[in-house]
Amino acid sequence: MQAMILNEYGENAEFQSTELPTPTPAPGQVLVRVAASSVNTVDTMIRAAGEALPLSPKLPALLGMDFAGVVEAVGDGVDQFAPGDEVYGCAGGLADLPGALAEFIAADVRLLAHKPAALSMREAAALPLVGITAYEGLIRAGTGNGQKVLVHGGTGGVGHVAVQLARHMGADVYSTVSSDAQAGVVTGYGATPINRKTEAVADYVQTHTGGAGFDVVYDSVGAMNMLNSFAAAGLNAHVVSTVSLVEIDLTEAHFKGLSLHVVFMLIPMLHNVGREEHGAILKKLAQIADAGDLKPLLDEPAFRLAQAGEAYQRLVSGQAMGKVVIEV
Repeated sequence: MQAMILNEYGENAEFQSTELPTPTPAPGQVLVRVAASSVNTVDTMIRAAGEALPLSPKLPALLGMDFAGVVEAVGDGVDQFAPGDEVYGCAGGLADLPGALAEFIAADVRLLAHKPAALSMREAAALPLVGITAYEGLIRAGTGNGQKVLVHGGTGGVGHVAVQLARHMGADVYSTVSSDAQAGVVTGYGATPINRKTEAVADYVQTHTGGAGFDVVYDSVGAMNMLNSFAAAGLNAHVVSTVSLVEIDLTEAHFKGLSLHVVFMLIPMLHNVGREEHGAILKKLAQIADAGDLKPLLDEPAFRLAQAGEAYQRLVSGQAMGKVVIEV
């Protein structure tokens, strides 16, 4: 099979086209013919940092966590999928799990679900990592009817899914944006955009919550933005973070009684613990998508497998809106 691999790590490391043996599905696995794979921030981090990250594969590395495709063969003990089934998942591209930047991937069935019928292969490939991350965070925060939810970065990978899922859960949703184009996307999801460049946190908290603060703040931006999340949250509220690698003053979180939920969705893949939970979430996300309440936002440029490096650079550039997808 054709695959794009890294023979070295680094910010400018180039993907190399190579021929690899087509994998044989082990017990509990299916062989999937990959139709598309999407690029996530963690993929670009692995490429740049390499062995400095404990989750990076050994070289030569086959990256690509997310994918959608068609089952070609099943391993022993697999009865929930059959050849010809359209599936999607996040099942490789880190540690000892070969990734999806290839024509085929052998994937653990616990990390997969049937593809949403309402979504194309490109759209389905964009959803697994960010969808699971958004869903986990909102569920941990107890998101539900009537709550006021603020999503930082509502057109980013995790952010645009969190906005839609919070709306599906019955919340009154707001999202920070930095341009008119982003505001248009957020409005289209039924949420209220907040221009982070022109509106101070205290001002939009007063405008939209009467000064009480939001019930849930989903921070997909990370780093020092967590202080903005604490400032925007109400008393005894919930803050969800996907990027909490930061030293920060927790004083405001303490005096507001905030609950902080850190979502690191790669744990089941890395430690082989609770993998079936990912499959269950993907099944739920498929139902939500098929009901018309969830549609991935795709960045406009289309990339082919041989352009994997260009796709990674597109995400690193900060110019992408939504998910960058590679068709195989």
